[in-house]
Amino acid sequence: MSANGTVQDGKGGKDARKSVVIVGGGAAGMSCAHTLAQHPDKFKVTIIERMSVLGGQATSIPIDEKKYGTSWMNDGVQGGSPAFKHTINFFEKYGHKQQDVKLQVSFGQGQDSFWTNCFPSHLVDRFSGDIKKFGKVLKIIKYTMPILGLVPIRIMLRMFFFNKEFGDKMVFPLIALFLGTGNQTANVSCAILERLFDDPNMKLWDYDPETLLPNLPLMVTFPHLSVFYAEWADDLRSKGVTIRTNTDVRSILKRDPKSGIVLQTAPFDPEDKPGGGGTGLGMQNHNSPATTETYDELVLCILADDAKKLLGKTATWKERFVLGGAKFFDDITVTHSDADYFQRNYETRFRDELCAPPKSKQQQDKIAFAKNEQPGPGGEPSGFRPMYYTHSYPEDMHKIEMAFDCTNYQHQFRQDPADPPAPHKAPVPYENHVFQSIFLDKTNSHLWTIDQIDEEKIIERKWWHQLGHRWQHYVRVVPNMMFINKPGGATRTTFAGSWTLVNMHEMACVSGIAAAYRLGA
Repeated sequence: MSANGTVQDGKGGKDARKSVVIVGGGAAGMSCAHTLAQHPDKFKVTIIERMSVLGGQATSIPIDEKKYGTSWMNDGVQGGSPAFKHTINFFEKYGHKQQDVKLQVSFGQGQDSFWTNCFPSHLVDRFSGDIKKFGKVLKIIKYTMPILGLVPIRIMLRMFFFNKEFGDKMVFPLIALFLGTGNQTANVSCAILERLFDDPNMKLWDYDPETLLPNLPLMVTFPHLSVFYAEWADDLRSKGVTIRTNTDVRSILKRDPKSGIVLQTAPFDPEDKPGGGGTGLGMQNHNSPATTETYDELVLCILADDAKKLLGKTATWKERFVLGGAKFFDDITVTHSDADYFQRNYETRFRDELCAPPKSKQQQDKIAFAKNEQPGPGGEPSGFRPMYYTHSYPEDMHKIEMAFDCTNYQHQFRQDPADPPAPHKAPVPYENHVFQSIFLDKTNSHLWTIDQIDEEKIIERKWWHQLGHRWQHYVRVVPNMMFINKPGGATRTTFAGSWTLVNMHEMACVSGIAAAYRLGA
């Protein structure tokens, strides 16, 4: 590649390969580059990533091993479904292995609001009729997908006369946590709700007619993501892919069949915090000279609003319409070890008053499991050890706070990676557990309990710019992506990222692979 970005052959002439620049080195960008790199005779690939590490939201941080029981943790993407075959295939290709975990949740607080998938609760008993009806409605949504699939969940719940508290205390928290839809859950399309329970390539678990969420469903936790992405990058470099971190695409100057893609890049410092109360995501060094580069094709693996801003005056009206339909919100994740804060805000342990009277031998066994009296299905070690938590704000039950007990969830806190995947480490004392508290939508910060966390126990603060999966997204954005993906066309531009469908690591990988196929891989 020449100084201006055009591809040269080894003799100084024009290379017949197509030069492709991928902006964004997260799951979508890396998957796209990986797929294109299988055809070194057809493509010359460059990834430009503004941060110092690859992976996008799939990052890891170091922690105190003596105190917390492990030297690292994944702080963005933590795990997913065993159905995430593309993600898992990439892990296994580089010798990394996801680990199975039996999911335990704790939603709400107090007898009137708490429910779990580990033992019978009063809330599940109270809404048993709504839970059974919910399964029937999922089937109706499936068979009327083009119409009912676009209806917001809040409207659907009213259409079918569900109890309002069933939606507020069970449906909204469940969807918000596992799909990352946060405070926009009430506005999420019913199609996504149905996919969560029914799509074999996307679902996280099966619908349970008795408890909504099945007892201890199988999920997976991800390996050390920073190490995985670093090894993935090394392999791509060995195959001829150019990867440039700490580099920002400052502007796109031209996109047309004659000139190709003409853009300007400049150094980027992710540690340079913008002033004035920003989210601390780094900034351009405007004093650094910009470099003009030229490519044949552009793949934008960045968020939709960032893509729209970057395209600037070169954006077509279709791109402005589609990209402008994606709505994002600024959330903050606080990683900490404040066990007292966690116990004040969530139900972290089994209590008799939280448990409803058992109605079957199966429910008796669940209670015995939660009380540490017998192992669970498949020999699962006994005990109520929730991994996922939510609580709603009394002022607005559609708005929630989400949290993880990472010590209970991520496998490295329980297992030595050098040994077979079997629990054997001594349990970490609860006061040394690592938690993540997620506070959603900065405009609602007056509701947050973030100030209750002991400053001395905070390990990390990290802001995220997260997609709101509103029903409008599935009317304006998703079905119209086909009209703005134009590889080899007038704009020579393709878009990829989890925002093109739903906020999951697997969707990001799939979209990156699809972008490569559109380019001819």
